[in-house]
Amino acid sequence: MAGQDRLSLFRLHPPFRADHVGSLLRPTRVKEARRMRQQGRMAADTLRAIENEEIERIVARQKSLGLEAVTDGELRRSWWHYDFLEGLQGVEPTEGSGIQFRGTQTPGRGIRVAGRLDFDRHPMLNDFIFLKTAAGQHAAKMTIPSPSMLHFRGQMNPDLYPDTDVFFSDLAQTYQKAIRAFYDIGCRYLQLDDTAWAYLCSAVERQKVRDRGWDPEDLTHLYAETLRAALADRPADMWITMHVCRGNFRSTWIAEGGYEPVAPTLFQHIPVDGFFLEYDSERAGGFEPLRHVTRSDLSIVLGLVTSKTPTIEAKDALKRRIEEASRYLPLNQLCLSPQCGFASTEDGNLLTEDQQWEKLAVVVDVAHEAWHYGY
Repeated sequence: MAGQDRLSLFRLHPPFRADHVGSLLRPTRVKEARRMRQQGRMAADTLRAIENEEIERIVARQKSLGLEAVTDGELRRSWWHYDFLEGLQGVEPTEGSGIQFRGTQTPGRGIRVAGRLDFDRHPMLNDFIFLKTAAGQHAAKMTIPSPSMLHFRGQMNPDLYPDTDVFFSDLAQTYQKAIRAFYDIGCRYLQLDDTAWAYLCSAVERQKVRDRGWDPEDLTHLYAETLRAALADRPADMWITMHVCRGNFRSTWIAEGGYEPVAPTLFQHIPVDGFFLEYDSERAGGFEPLRHVTRSDLSIVLGLVTSKTPTIEAKDALKRRIEEASRYLPLNQLCLSPQCGFASTEDGNLLTEDQQWEKLAVVVDVAHEAWHYGY
């Protein structure tokens, strides 16, 4: 790695050599304020003011660590996907049975499609405007669930959408509008978060897909085509990535299995600029599926630092794994991040805020050493 041209490794656009998925542990102050709001003991504008102050604090901390892209940590959300999806026209919250993780289950919550899908005046547009102001000269990264998640997690209304093709067409158009809306308010770095693709890597989860009456190969095709349609008209100067997640709730997980079953479709047929891939444990398999990357402009962000446990990774071990991945894909196309967010729900993973920042600092330090950039 040391012999490679430093200039060719420096990045002026996302994803960056040192990056992160997006969500951060909710500060105690935010958790307490949200609880008071739910109990009717705090006004909405008071809660928002507290969230604003804490977002400004964590953005400043991300900058101080040397990260080139900053997020709001998803501090205003209770879930990484439901909060956004509920803001789409035609989608409403409903009771759910909870999602089963290894050894635990999430609280009950769900969504259903109750009307024709559309995008207009979404509340998270204002959230991004605040983040962009706080980010200043840094890249402000917005994270939203992939369109696949509405189908995968939402309850469908067969009377409203008897034709599946019409549903996916409306879904793609809704996301086209969402992408344009974020672009129009200054977003140049957008990330789509998706668990469905990782589930399609798992033999156990693929069987669960069949049990729901779906064919895994058909679903792969439908999700890929929907993503392609959603991204068809995206602006040329907007960078869009996708995070492929195996489940993240209170340091537990759902899916396991290497990327081989979906790698050709993901890497060759979905026109994003980069993929954030989980590689923090044996559950993700090896780097061999990276051989399916045929685009020289596609970046792979290696999620080698775990967000699930407090153990701080050894820098030399991380550099060895980056070097191993570079046997399948040029180093110039690789980046580094934690494997997932630190708090996909407001519960958060089982580590402290200090440990979270230390892990992000390790990502930045290793990126400097592995790619020789910034010096």
